[in-house]
Amino acid sequence: MLSYAVTFLLVAIIAGVLGFGVISGTAAMIAKALFVLFLVFFLVSLFMGRRT
Repeated sequence: MLSYAVTFLLVAIIAGVLGFGVISGTAAMIAKALFVLFLVFFLVSLFMGRRT
């Protein structure tokens, strides 16, 4: 999931450099949402630990 966030971030940066504002904004928003989702899952798994 983190790789998807990084991929969308790179797409947003490239689209921003090339002047595609709408695509850049959308890709940046998706990257931010995926990163937050990854962070939430990471924190939940960190606090829950490994239960056997």
